[in-house]
Amino acid sequence: MQVENHSIDFVPEDERHGHIMNLFTVWFASNMQMTPLVTGALAVELGLNLAWSLVVIIAGNLIGAIFMAYHSAQGPKLGIPQMIQSRAQFGVIGAILPLIIVILMYVGFFASSDVLGAQAINGLANTHVSMNWSLIILSVITLIVTIIGYDLIHAVERWLSLVFAIVFIFVSIKAFSLPMPAGSWSFGHANWPMILLTLTIVVTWQIAYAPYVADYSRYMPKNTSVGKTFLFSYAGTVLSSGWMMILGVVLTLGIPKFLDNSSVNVANLLGKGGIAVLMYVIIALGIVAVNVLNLYGAFMSITTCTQAIFKFAVNRKSRTSFVTLMALVGTVLALAGQGNFLDNFTNFILFLAYFLIPWTAINLVDFYFVRHGEYSIPDIFKLDGIYGAYNWRTLIVYVVGVLVEIPFMNTTFYVGPLSNAMGGADISWIVGLVVSAPLYYLVTKPTVNRPRGEAVAKVT
Repeated sequence: MQVENHSIDFVPEDERHGHIMNLFTVWFASNMQMTPLVTGALAVELGLNLAWSLVVIIAGNLIGAIFMAYHSAQGPKLGIPQMIQSRAQFGVIGAILPLIIVILMYVGFFASSDVLGAQAINGLANTHVSMNWSLIILSVITLIVTIIGYDLIHAVERWLSLVFAIVFIFVSIKAFSLPMPAGSWSFGHANWPMILLTLTIVVTWQIAYAPYVADYSRYMPKNTSVGKTFLFSYAGTVLSSGWMMILGVVLTLGIPKFLDNSSVNVANLLGKGGIAVLMYVIIALGIVAVNVLNLYGAFMSITTCTQAIFKFAVNRKSRTSFVTLMALVGTVLALAGQGNFLDNFTNFILFLAYFLIPWTAINLVDFYFVRHGEYSIPDIFKLDGIYGAYNWRTLIVYVVGVLVEIPFMNTTFYVGPLSNAMGGADISWIVGLVVSAPLYYLVTKPTVNRPRGEAVAKVT
């Protein structure tokens, strides 16, 4: 299997390939791992019982994945990575603003997931390999797969989907046989502030995929329907994320101090010896499955940023350099933050919501309601093209979208006044969406530049 030749450039129609089922397996496999499991466990940490946790997790995934899957549908139509398409809304240079946030997201998720995978390698080696070396080993494996690129990523995710589904059926049966605390299935007490905060975390988990979901559909044939692209992406991510988050809730309630070392506790759930060894391997592979996406997306985004300012050819050497740099940064963060993982992870998830919601609103409104999928691909790569260097209207809408969220924020380092008045509820994502989407439409629709020459066909 050869190293991928394309990076942020347009994928020609004669190079398009892949089956629509690949979109299901890439998002199914990437979520059948410890990071969403720990995300679900946060519901218990925030005080919800099993019944309310299930409701919030199911609702949050069903809602959040709508945005994720509609971004995925952009890939076949445009044939370019997700974030470079933001140049059509923000301008070639202006798009660097959301790109910086997205790069931080990739690196942060890489580091968070690396810690959980390293726990598995550390347990597999029976602590003969330190956590630090476990982190490094996992990063190197992820780096190799990412450098080879798109086709290998899809191939790995296809096989892992089948393996993960089989293994986690047995894990789930064992988990649901654990004794649950009294009142676990009761809806008698609804802690609405924490229900809303948990909902924000779960919705954000899905929306966090939005900046790179189209990267894995852009090689699909141009005539792939929006409906099919949406459906297979949506089903893959909702099924796996919901499954693992619910599993995280059950294990946190059923195993004392589960989150102290979640990977080891999952590995030992089915028994000791060979079964535990298999589970350690599965957990580590699950982290590789998601971290190749994080690393691949980081490479795409850093390339988009740098090429907006400095023109250079993206060849195998520069590609390897960028990917290695992102892996190094993520590994260093994982090494530094492993001791306070849970607090860091919670704050990180919420931080993403505040900056991603206005971006996803702008991008989706532009694609589906303002331009109806009509873009000039050549102009996306030109400073003097129809999209310009900066789009100040979009940048202002984006900043306003973030600012209106501030009173509703709830993190360990800042609680907004309105969130505090609501007992800690965080509805910032709803406010950001409700403000950003219509505001962008109103200020952009009358002034939109229609593409001339080579343009992408209308959405069908």
